[in-house]
Amino acid sequence: MARSGTGKGAARSLRRDGRVPAVIYGHAREPLSLSVPARDFDRLLEKVAAENTVIELHIDGTMARTLIREIQRHPVRRNVLHVDFQELVAGERVIVRIPITLQGTPEGVRTSGGILSQIMQELECRVDPLNMPSHIDVDVTNVTIGHSVHVNEMTIPEGVEVLDDPEAAVAIVAAPKAEVEAPAPGVEPEAAAEPELIRKPKEGEEEEAETEAT
Repeated sequence: MARSGTGKGAARSLRRDGRVPAVIYGHAREPLSLSVPARDFDRLLEKVAAENTVIELHIDGTMARTLIREIQRHPVRRNVLHVDFQELVAGERVIVRIPITLQGTPEGVRTSGGILSQIMQELECRVDPLNMPSHIDVDVTNVTIGHSVHVNEMTIPEGVEVLDDPEAAVAIVAAPKAEVEAPAPGVEPEAAAEPELIRKPKEGEEEEAETEAT
């Protein structure tokens, strides 16, 4: 719903009424102040990835396709304070971050006890929002210990242009950490040998040693 009041006072009044202040902007559109129902918006965020989901806004009888570009939250209570929407235009591609999902169990984990680490969580992409995938899958089944999967080895959906470094590592399988062998039950660990004390003997001790030697 479009709103006329702006400023902190108007925003606080909206929040007391259970609404979230927002703004919509985009190609050939002047920024327009809005408000959205707080409860409905919270439910929406529980179901979708806010960064790359097309949201339809009904504004005074018209519908606009949008992306959420920014969500401001209270630093303590974490409730939503303000939302920025970008209106989408047919044929105009946008830059978004698309989540990466790893698929399969790496060979290095299955056969050698390796450890799989996901280094990149998202890909920065340029894409037509009407054909935007919710995530991009990466098959890690054949990755062995000491090897990784890079951006340029991923299968990217048609129409998606990746903007990240092609050589960047997405996931890696590392060797397992060496374990210290514990002693068997009932076996006492060997005590460390005490070092021999080496010092220069005093004069009296030298004479006694010579006497004993003779």
